[in-house]
Amino acid sequence: MTRTIVFLAALALTVLMASAGCTDSGQERTVLTVVPAGSLLSPLEEVEAAFEDRHPNIDVRLEGHGSIQAIRQVTDLHRAIDVVAVADASLIPDMMYIPMSEGEGNYTDWYVPFAANEIVIAYTDRSAGADEITAENWYRILARPDVRVGFSNPMLDACGYRALMVTALAEEHYGEPGLFGAIIGGSFDPPLTPASVDGMTVITLPERMRPADEKVAIRDGSIYLLSLLDAGGVDYAFEYRSVAEEHGLRWIDLPAEINLGSAAHADDYGKVHVTLGFQRFRSIGSERIGQPIVYAVTVPESAPHPEEARMFVDFALDAFREGGAGWPRPIGTEASAATAYHATN
Repeated sequence: MTRTIVFLAALALTVLMASAGCTDSGQERTVLTVVPAGSLLSPLEEVEAAFEDRHPNIDVRLEGHGSIQAIRQVTDLHRAIDVVAVADASLIPDMMYIPMSEGEGNYTDWYVPFAANEIVIAYTDRSAGADEITAENWYRILARPDVRVGFSNPMLDACGYRALMVTALAEEHYGEPGLFGAIIGGSFDPPLTPASVDGMTVITLPERMRPADEKVAIRDGSIYLLSLLDAGGVDYAFEYRSVAEEHGLRWIDLPAEINLGSAAHADDYGKVHVTLGFQRFRSIGSERIGQPIVYAVTVPESAPHPEEARMFVDFALDAFREGGAGWPRPIGTEASAATAYHATN
């Protein structure tokens, strides 16, 4: 009986220490809250394990969101976040280079770009048209009325407004008037209709993105489309190449002129603008401009553990320079948290 009591007491102490964030020696661990874009979750889980192995006194906790939602955890919800990593570098200066409140500094004044990606059309063996879709005819398959297409919510997630940009660019690239409407725009009431303004294609979104039929499905983040795709809820999804690769999906590579993955075509991408309809973005970050996909990371000014956060950022940057299977591709920068792109650069 005595041994049983001792064992139960030791077990209870172990559970208590774990819930309190303590090391085996009883030292309390620093909890580091990292909020990344969903497409970074899997790579950062590997980074987290390696970082904690080197720094056992730090407990990294990952919480994935769409890129816009990741930033809003700091700027709108005022949560104590240590690191923010997004799939669109331009979101950080647009949404975080603003005062936290009157008389105070900005939410952040710097960021580090560290990886790149491209948009692909992901699908499975069960997708309608899977046995006939190719890199040459993909847009005709997706335009069929009985083919369901999924993308993430542009109000929350960078992959969402990029899906709209890619589709608009495809209409011009393939010389197929009405293609945007056939794949995406016609599934809304009123329809989403690109407008030509001073040589630019402008897509203005309603405040709420609610499809009017079953051809289009929207989820809060691109990674949330994966279960829908796997279950057959959609036939094709606009995804990042790294995500499709990581999850073993089939995918169609898109031409560099439209996939948002080529710096050489930045001028072409910049001809498409998406204006977000959500009221929150009327003055801050409401217009998203097509550009090559670049990921970026920052430590908010309000981070509760800035020193540990910068340690994690530098560790993660080193890891992304090496890269890995299913990771966004490295862009070769040698920048660190100490040599970041600042607001004055």
